[in-house]
Parts: sequence; structure tokens; C-alpha cells
Amino acid sequence: MKKRKSFRVTLCLLAILVLVLAACGKSNEETSAGTASDEKPEMDKLKLMGVRDAQISAAQIIAEKKGFFKEEGVDVTNQLIENGPEMGSMIAGGSAPISLMSNFLAITLKASNVPVKVVAVLDQMAGTQAMVGSKNLKLTDAKDLEGLKVGMPNGAEVRYAMDSMGKELGVDVSKIKFINIAPSDGLAALQRGDIDALAAWEPFITKGIEAGGEFVLSGRKSNLPDKKGDVQWLSVHSTMMATDDFLKKNPNTIKALIRGLKKATDFINSNREEAVKILAPELHLTEAELTEIMSRNEYSMEVNDTYWKESNSDGIMDYFMSVGNIKSKPEVKSYNDFSLLKEVYPDLIKSDLK
Repeated sequence: MKKRKSFRVTLCLLAILVLVLAACGKSNEETSAGTASDEKPEMDKLKLMGVRDAQISAAQIIAEKKGFFKEEGVDVTNQLIENGPEMGSMIAGGSAPISLMSNFLAITLKASNVPVKVVAVLDQMAGTQAMVGSKNLKLTDAKDLEGLKVGMPNGAEVRYAMDSMGKELGVDVSKIKFINIAPSDGLAALQRGDIDALAAWEPFITKGIEAGGEFVLSGRKSNLPDKKGDVQWLSVHSTMMATDDFLKKNPNTIKALIRGLKKATDFINSNREEAVKILAPELHLTEAELTEIMSRNEYSMEVNDTYWKESNSDGIMDYFMSVGNIKSKPEVKSYNDFSLLKEVYPDLIKSDLK
């Protein structure tokens, strides 16, 4: 009788040991995938600021709609503004301590002594900063751009792409007649024939093409007669930014957001059609328009040489100084902090700042 009891006790102990080992294995598996179950977010609810466009907030919208943020322990309410440049004043004023915007905004904010850091990269969006010609525009080579009337908001990032194009192809960009105009008004002017081309961002480029215009160039593509295909005339990334105070107080919350955004980014790349169906009504676009727009973006959270060398370069800062966006060049280290991203997904750090 005692032997049977001893045998049963041994079996129970062995079963418990198997369960413990299985649990440890699962825990290690979760940690390697970027999930840290013991890192409870400091905030279980928050408002995440973004912009109503596919360049900035596609992953943000998907993460909220698909429940990826909630899976990471944070109930996120997305607040999308219509005009991206307004985000700078919101961050500086304290109403957007955690937000999504281009890394160029981080440069201008830091140059104005606003304490903010880029904590994650979301996509390369230079392909959406572009130029579309009117339906009557005929170009035989890039030099034909000289003398044209081009509608463009003052200080638009696409101007840097045009300057880079000019240097490579021998075009005197100063001879282009730039007209300061908002993209929506510029689109109407393009359709009336009041301007030869519109230099702006999406969705205005795709809408200009739909109206009969022809894609001319972007930061990453050229359709010029003497230069067609991939180019590197501009690099700008959508990012998640946090104020220094928010970053200090809420590291686990930021890591949870990073995990949610990573799931959303993977979903966008592997389920593009479903992503378009989710995003189109949120962005007030047709599915056809959004499919075209998203094809110009590169959705990746990798921090690589392109991020460091191109989108934080002296060249882009010199351009910002020339148009009055900044008065001095901030140190690149002063507005970038990928330490939390590195903790969660070390494989995404393909290159680090030397």
C-alpha cells in the first residue's frame, strides 16, 4: 500500500515538473518574440496623437482597430488631426506627449529646445512627397522644369527632393516659379491649368493623377524622361515621438505601444488588401486611391543607415535653415532614443549612431 502511495506521489511530482518546464519554455518564447509579460504598462489608457494620412498613421489605426494595442495591455484612443504641421505646437504646448509624426518635426522641435525624442521608426515615406504635372504638361528632359509654375507650400519637404534632383540632373531649380499654395488649393489650380505642376504630398498627388495629371518625381522615384526609376533624392520617416517627461515616466507603456505597432506593421505588409479596407474609411479615401498611396510607402520599423545618414543629414538641416524652419542644427543624438525599441526588438536596430 505504501509503495502504491509513493508511486502516485512520484507521478504527481513528475507532472508538476513537466508543467513548470513547459511554462518556462513558453515564457522564454514570449520574451524572444518581444513580449515582456512582467513589464506592466504604467498607463492602461491613453490618447495617441496622429495624422489622418497613410504616411503617418496607418499602423496606428490598424493597431487600434485590430486590437493589437489592447493585446499589449493599453486601451488606446487614436486622435487624428487633419493638418500634420499643427502637431509641433501641440507637442510644444503639452497636449501631445506621445504622438506620430515625421522625424523632420523632431529636428525642428529640438532646434527650438522642445524636449522630445524619436523612440521608434514606422515607415519610409519619402515616396509620398512628390510632384504631379498638369494634364497638358509635356517634358522632353528635366531641364524643361525650368521656368514652369509649380504650386507648393513654402518649406515643403518635397522641395529638398527637387533640389537633389537639380544637382544630379543639372537643373537650375531657382528658375522654377514656385507659388506658395496649400495642397488642396493647388490641386484645384492644377485642374484649372493655372499652374504647370503641384509639389506636395499624398493624397493630393494621387488625386492629381486621377484628374489626368502625370507623376513627375518623388523623393524615391523619378518619371523624368532622362531619369526613370529609383532615386535617393529625399529620405523622411514616420516615427513615434515622446516628450522627455513621458519617456522617463512611461517606458513600459511605450514598449507596449511599440509591440502593438510592430504587429500592425506586419499586418499591413502581409494583409495589404484587408488593411486597405480597414484604413480607407478612416482616411476618407477610396480603396483604389489608398492602394496607390500605400504603394509609395515602405512600411518597416527598422532603424538603418538610411535613417541615420539621409533623414538626419547635414544636407536636410541646411535646407531647413535656408527656409527658416530652424536657426541651428541640433545634435542627432539629442532627439533620437531607440533604447526601448532595442529592448523589445533588438533585430530592428540594423545600424546605430556612431
